[in-house]
Amino acid sequence: MSEFIIEFITSWGYVGIFLLMVAENVFPPIPSELIMPFAGYVAADGALNVWGILIAGTLGSLVGTSAWYLAARLLGLERFTRLCNRLGRVATLSEDDIDKADYWFKRHGGIAVLLGRLIPAIRTLISVPAGLAVMPFGMFLGISAVGSLAWTGILTGAGFVLHESYDVVEAWVDPVSTGVVVLAVVLYIWRFITWKPIKDIG
Repeated sequence: MSEFIIEFITSWGYVGIFLLMVAENVFPPIPSELIMPFAGYVAADGALNVWGILIAGTLGSLVGTSAWYLAARLLGLERFTRLCNRLGRVATLSEDDIDKADYWFKRHGGIAVLLGRLIPAIRTLISVPAGLAVMPFGMFLGISAVGSLAWTGILTGAGFVLHESYDVVEAWVDPVSTGVVVLAVVLYIWRFITWKPIKDIG
């Protein structure tokens, strides 16, 4: 699995990283915890520039998370709920997910958006209460950019460092990366099957 991801990133370059991060933020087919470290590995190998990777990863994250923000802000509570009930099963978006993000936002405001970008379970969904609360888009984008850059930077840096010791950890990198993807798929299928309509997200 690690070889496949590395080859994909090497072949598609910054555009591939951007698209993967957009998809990961809309609905996570492959977690960013795999995308960005392997992008960092490719950078250490000399195929891509680390700054280009950080920009592509951060922009992809911003586009993906902004889609949720804009949907929530433009549609409002009632119409957004109806949209979630139509598409929530595919995106595996549950009422509990939004409740958690809403709790974070109401308790911490802008700080919740910043810190939420660093927490896998909250990263994308924190955009929903921010949009419903009509948080200024410029403020949302700026705070999200800082959080996203920090997140992609940490993961990319880990992959960059990994390159130096790849011959040591190669034996477990591929099984672990394969396991993460398999687990993500299993969880997606489980959430797809057990999904229930959202009654109220206010």
